[in-house]
Amino acid sequence: MNKAELIDAIAKKTKQTKTAVTTVINSFIDTIGAALKKGDKVAIPGFGTWSVVKRQARKGRNPKTGETIQIPGGKVPKFKAGNKLKAAVK
Repeated sequence: MNKAELIDAIAKKTKQTKTAVTTVINSFIDTIGAALKKGDKVAIPGFGTWSVVKRQARKGRNPKTGETIQIPGGKVPKFKAGNKLKAAVK
């Protein structure tokens, strides 16, 4: 399911316009991104938790040339699924 399909499904289920649902979904994504940028954790009980983890710099290999390269470290977002979401997938 992509974003457009998600918007269609939510609009049908809630009987809202696609424009309204799009605004809500975009706001949801923007809010989570802003919280993670500040270093906050976002938790929705039963669904999951978003957080930021720091990755160390490491060595890698260019698959085309075989050359060893240095991959810089940095911060990346992480999502951990909640129990209800895990149970729904089983």
